[in-house]
Parts: sequence; C-alpha cells; structure tokens
Amino acid sequence: MGTFCSRIYRFLMLLACISMLLAFAAIMLGVAAREMHWDLQGLDAYAGYSIAAALFLALPETLQHGDHIRVSLLLQRLPERARIVFEYWALIAGLVLAVFVTWYAAQLAWVSYTTHDVSPAADATPLWIPQLTMVVGCAGFALAFLDALVSRLRAQPFFADNASANFE
Repeated sequence: MGTFCSRIYRFLMLLACISMLLAFAAIMLGVAAREMHWDLQGLDAYAGYSIAAALFLALPETLQHGDHIRVSLLLQRLPERARIVFEYWALIAGLVLAVFVTWYAAQLAWVSYTTHDVSPAADATPLWIPQLTMVVGCAGFALAFLDALVSRLRAQPFFADNASANFE
C-alpha cells in the first residue's frame, strides 16, 4: 500500500497547491478589479472554494508527514502495552470518523447535484462542483488512516520524514 498511497497523497497535495494558487489569483484579480472599477462578481466565492479545496485535499499528505495534532506527549508517558492499545484505538477511531465524513460529504454533494443547488453568491456555481473536492480529500484522508493502520499492524513506519512521529 505504501508507495501507491504515497503517490496518491502527493497528487492530492499537488492539487491542494494548485487550489491555493487559484485562491491567490482570484483574490489578486478581485483587488485589481476593484482598483479599476470593474464589476467581476463571484471572485470571493471562487477564492473560498479554492481555499476549502486546498484544506481538504491536503489532509492525507499532512497526516503522513505527522503534521496533524497528535498526542505524542501522552503516548510517551504511557506504559508500552497501553501505548500500543491507545495507538490502535486512535487509528481505528480516525479511520471510522474519516469514512463517516467521506460518506456524509458524498451524500451532501449528491443532494446538491440532484436538487440543482447553486451558490447563493453572485457566481451561482452548482455547489456539487466545489463539494467534490471535499469528497476526494476526505476519501484520501480515510485512505491515509487505513494505510497508517495497516502499517502499524505490519510494524512498519507510516509517518514520513519525522522521526518523532514514527510508530515504534
């Protein structure tokens, strides 16, 4: 799972970076448009969609790099047996929550698609389009938790480039 999943995480991070650049471009275009007294409606909404997309698409890669908030201080103080149990519990709970959020996000996007829900902003974008990035990012996050759990079961490190975040 490791190399294949890592490529998925990197691809999603690339999409997150592109989303941030698009948010920056939308904001700068909006600033320039206001200075030139142009009326470009919907740029704020597109910037918001791009920032939300970047947030969700970056979740798997940031988990792999140990950049999410972790309770390593607590883990270090637990006895070995309790630490192992707590690590498994945390990975399973994270996986279950990530799958639930993915399912809920997919349901939300599907409802938006079937009801032809559009943004209330001036852009009137069909909401299922930006919601798809949330679904993809959450699915990647669930995959990352599954990958971390499988790595833990195999006694292999999951977290990359961060020695303090590796499971021992």
